[in-house]
Amino acid sequence: MSLRYPASAFDIFNVYFERIYDPSMHVVFTFDGAVEAGALREAVMRFIASSPYLRSRFADEGEGFPAWEEIPEQEWERAFVIAPDGEGLPPPPLDVRAGPQIRVTLCRQEDMVIITCHHGFCDAAGAMALARGVFSAYRSILENPDFRPAPIDPCDRSTDRILMLYTDEERRQALAEEEPFVDRWRFPVERTGRGIPCVTSRTLAPERLGRIKAFGHEHGATVNDILIAAFFLAFQKIRADPGDPGAPRSILTSVDLRRRYPGCCDEDMPINLSTAYAVTLYVDEETGLKDVVGQVTAITSRRKTEHPGLAAILFYEEIMAGGMPAVRAFFDDMMKRYISSGHKNPVFANLGIFDPGDHLPVPGRDGTMLDITGIQYLPCVCWPYGFLMTASTFRGRLTVMTAYEEGPYSTATVERFLKYVDEYLP
Repeated sequence: MSLRYPASAFDIFNVYFERIYDPSMHVVFTFDGAVEAGALREAVMRFIASSPYLRSRFADEGEGFPAWEEIPEQEWERAFVIAPDGEGLPPPPLDVRAGPQIRVTLCRQEDMVIITCHHGFCDAAGAMALARGVFSAYRSILENPDFRPAPIDPCDRSTDRILMLYTDEERRQALAEEEPFVDRWRFPVERTGRGIPCVTSRTLAPERLGRIKAFGHEHGATVNDILIAAFFLAFQKIRADPGDPGAPRSILTSVDLRRRYPGCCDEDMPINLSTAYAVTLYVDEETGLKDVVGQVTAITSRRKTEHPGLAAILFYEEIMAGGMPAVRAFFDDMMKRYISSGHKNPVFANLGIFDPGDHLPVPGRDGTMLDITGIQYLPCVCWPYGFLMTASTFRGRLTVMTAYEEGPYSTATVERFLKYVDEYLP
């Protein structure tokens, strides 16, 4: 019998969100030269061998809760791919139920390496940890062909260590004070159903980030606050719905619990520790960025002083107490609401700064040290009524990006939306 390890509530819910988007995530590294393919493949295989979770599949058949179940070694081969020339982005999805939980794609023509994982296995910070692990193993194998990453023992992937920080009364208070998710609007669609996966992005010149920071300093706002405000204003503008101005409208924004609870996990452990909360704003047709950012800052500042993520953890745990029938019923009810109302609040996630130093040095095929000329995180591909935009910064350049299915969504509309975001930013 294959070894099995418990899947956390965050793991299970992030797998089952596959009903509204493809949970596959891709981190694209572009180099100024070619890596050594044989060493990279060996690094991936040995990295998988070191982790019982990487060499597993998500097993949700039968009775009881899903688990991470180890797969035979011959199935690890799926984890390394050399892409045919001209293959575009985004790459194919990763099958979380087949495993392994990482795929490394080498694109020789573009000198790119793509690290692919699944949101059911880890969040965006976890994806970057996987990339660090792969490049560390690659570098070490080139230095010592006998190198093998240190084995990882099975660990607690749950949020119990965060829950233990709070009393029963604090937990009850957090649930009582949490703003419920009420879907009030959605991104304009051409039709429902599925289409062709696409990625659209917009990268700002380096001086723009300086202007954004100066605006934030002037108005007591963070870069994240300003991005949320611009995202909201662009969303209202792309809809051009006369019912939106002055009415409460909500977006969801993500929070990485690692930042709020230092020491709650190993920084290099790829797990799910991100959650979301609602930002509800009232914006009329004349409201400008400085007015909206004040509302946003008030909400995010309050969130930082409360119990970040606690209500979301308790919400998931409460559903899990009813077993998998309760989990499946939750998603069935969620889908019925989306279909009947046509509403699904958009999501914004700021992934922060991608530091090439986290992954360098990376030796090239000819022995010289390569530089990383670009790091892009390709977000989960959405179809109606889901919509997600991410922001990330690489060497002073801020990029906003969305992944979606063309057909249900219009590429022209998505591009115009990102243009609005750009125009609202300082």
